[in-house]
Amino acid sequence: MAEQSTRQIDLVLTTPPPLTLHPAAVYLSSLTAGSRRTMQKALNVIARLLTKGECDALSLDWSKLSYQYTAAIRAILMEQYSPATANRMLCALRRVLKEALRLGSMSAEDYTRAVDLKRIKGDSPLRGRLLKTEEIARLLHDCYLDQNKIGIRDAALIAILSGSGVRRSEAVALDKKDFHREDNSLKVRKGKGGKYRTVYLPPGAVAVLDDWLKIRGKSPGALICPVRRGGHIHIRQMTDQAVMAIAQKRAVSAGIERFSPHDFRRTFITRLLESGVDVLTVCELVGHESPATTQKYDLRSETAKRQAVQFLNVLYDQN
Repeated sequence: MAEQSTRQIDLVLTTPPPLTLHPAAVYLSSLTAGSRRTMQKALNVIARLLTKGECDALSLDWSKLSYQYTAAIRAILMEQYSPATANRMLCALRRVLKEALRLGSMSAEDYTRAVDLKRIKGDSPLRGRLLKTEEIARLLHDCYLDQNKIGIRDAALIAILSGSGVRRSEAVALDKKDFHREDNSLKVRKGKGGKYRTVYLPPGAVAVLDDWLKIRGKSPGALICPVRRGGHIHIRQMTDQAVMAIAQKRAVSAGIERFSPHDFRRTFITRLLESGVDVLTVCELVGHESPATTQKYDLRSETAKRQAVQFLNVLYDQN
């Protein structure tokens, strides 16, 4: 027991290095705000598991993680989390160790052994839910019942999320200049790499956005903005946590089942696939790297799948 305790203490950084030399800090700084928050939580969990709650991601000495530690973490994650979540956490672990290698705090041999972990197999249950058309209509109606700028702002946000399938982090990153009224398109930033993709809004969503732009004004900057007391519009980006808060608030006031902003994305993908849009086109619209990722968002019921095969004509002659 004493030996095990000593090993755990050895993992604690006595003198934290500058953030530019800390492998976890360097890795997290390469991510977008939403991804950074998710991966930091994952790394915090791993650090606490390794040190019985003594460390978080920034106080753990990642360079000392041998295969003994990483294999143990994999076993715990496999037991406590779904395959998708566990693999995402292991991905964060591997990326931090890669930064430790690049920074020279971990040898190539130790790194190779530590990251030699098999992917956790298994199917995760489908997460989230589909929003019915009537539910989205009730959300928009609830926004307009406010009869104020916050209500119209919330309606515009819901219209963008439901009408384009963008992530909440992408929605708050939109600038006014990213909306092109001539073809009803939005230019969506893809992460921190300076890349963009183009999505298109349906007419109903455009009408809602037009209402918001009339009161937002022509000032450059964030498309969806905070509204202060007294109706003052502050032209700056909202946080993606604020989008979650709006979704929770509107679900209650509209009297519908709780949902997350990401459920708009799930619904967008599923409805397009239901309408017969090919998966490659849907993949491009939502900014997935692979159609396989897009298919994971497909929440069509088994009834719909069973009905689909009824269109097939299998000839069977018993004579």
